[in-house]
Amino acid sequence: MATIERFEDLEAWQRARELTNVIYDMSDVGAFARDFALRDQIRRAAVSVMSNIAKGFESRTSRLYIEHLGRAKASCGEVRSQLYLANDRRYVSGEVFEQTLALAESVS
Repeated sequence: MATIERFEDLEAWQRARELTNVIYDMSDVGAFARDFALRDQIRRAAVSVMSNIAKGFESRTSRLYIEHLGRAKASCGEVRSQLYLANDRRYVSGEVFEQTLALAESVS
C-alpha cells in the first residue's frame, strides 16, 4: 500500500475541494449572490473544511492532525446547516440542495 505524502492526494481533501467549488458556484447567482452574509459565511465554512484537512496533514504531530480534522468536520457541519437555510430561502433548487448536502455528508 502506498503512503500518502501530499494532502492533495487525500480523497477527503479532494472531495472538500469539490464541495468548495460547488458552494462558490451555487452562491454566485441570483438571490443567493445578493445575500452577502449567508453567501460569505457558507463560502468561508467550505474553505475552512479543505484548509483544515491540508493544515492538519502538514502539521507536526498526529494530535494536531486529528485536531484539525475535527475542525474540518465541524466546518462541514456548518456548511450543511447553511445549506438548509439556502434551501429554505429558495436560493437553490431541491435537487441541488440534496446533491450538495450528500456531498457535504460524504466529506464529513
